[in-house]
Amino acid sequence: MSDVTFILATVVAVAVVFDFTNGFHDTANAMATSIATRALPPKLAVLLSAVLNLAGAFLSIEVALTVSNSVVAIQGPDGSPIPSLMGAPILIVVLAGLVGAIIWNILTWLFGIPSSSSHALFGGLIGAAMAALGLHGVKWTGILRSVIIPAASAPIVAGLVAAIGTALTYAITKSVPDHTRTRGYRWGQIGSASLVSLAHGTNDAQKTMGVITLALIASGRWTNLNAIPVWVKIMCALAIASGTYIGGWRVIRTLGKGLVEIDSPQGMAAEMASAAIILSSSHAGMALSTTHVATGSVLGTGIGRKNAVVRWGVAGRMLVAWLITLPAAAGVGALTWLIAHLLGNIAGAIVITVILMVVSGYMFWRSRRSRIDASNVNAAWTGGLHVKPTESLPEAAAEPDLHPIGA
Repeated sequence: MSDVTFILATVVAVAVVFDFTNGFHDTANAMATSIATRALPPKLAVLLSAVLNLAGAFLSIEVALTVSNSVVAIQGPDGSPIPSLMGAPILIVVLAGLVGAIIWNILTWLFGIPSSSSHALFGGLIGAAMAALGLHGVKWTGILRSVIIPAASAPIVAGLVAAIGTALTYAITKSVPDHTRTRGYRWGQIGSASLVSLAHGTNDAQKTMGVITLALIASGRWTNLNAIPVWVKIMCALAIASGTYIGGWRVIRTLGKGLVEIDSPQGMAAEMASAAIILSSSHAGMALSTTHVATGSVLGTGIGRKNAVVRWGVAGRMLVAWLITLPAAAGVGALTWLIAHLLGNIAGAIVITVILMVVSGYMFWRSRRSRIDASNVNAAWTGGLHVKPTESLPEAAAEPDLHPIGA
């Protein structure tokens, strides 16, 4: 087996792992509000989200083409690959970028922070590309147009839409009894949360497809810059769906219980705002952060509802995480590229992959010390992820009118 083939296989395997972490990290974007309002039981919610993520991954390739063609500069002005950048060197760049993204994803999951998997991926790739190729190794115009501008505008637009939708919802239904309104909107949330899951598949699953296609182009095994191999689509769709089914309960808890005390009308308004923005951005090929959109929508519902409880301290911590995601992932991407470069292609690829496994394994072990799962994800928020034994399921039992539909 040649160096290029070995490193390509490693890149594909690590990309699938990233896609899996993307799935469980971002389950909250679609289902946190439906779980928090008990419109859906937790395990059913993540199963439904997984199925729809799988379907959504096949609906578009615009975002995947953005990732494969508009981030790392390995193509010339005519779009054809640059021979001097092909092979093992650029594959190491892609591998280092993926390592940076995965480490940041798992770290923020450990702390229950709804950070952006997309920005972690782009940060890792940017850092590794800059370390290997210099500033000219990154397509800054594509990053600005398809990443930075959506990152700044999408959560604001989502928040405004969700705030207006929430205000209108409560105004229109003010004469409807609370129990009737809550039950009706819970049924509506099943549809709106499903739409967000479908939209998430059209955007986030595409990013890993783009990364693998980028690696295939660099290795000379794929030359069509306007298409994605079918086997890549299938593999990425299955990976993100599997991750979604695992359920990123730590992030679900923060987004569903920690940011805003949310009711069913707010949940539906947030989900509809998120779905509309994610789907329109996917159609335009914008690789926006679905996490930023979903969080902006949830925060908007707190602003749109009179006397709603909004925890601005939690929102502030999220904002800090958003701001440092790109540079933090870029730093890890650059460092891992440097390690691999110093050790040589094969040895470097093996060592940074082992580093990824060790660091990820340690963070997973740490997460077991404060376990969050389907049984306690809806426990009362006490200022953090920690849940006391008496705060798990009794909260639901004390409020029988808040049981899931069909329960």
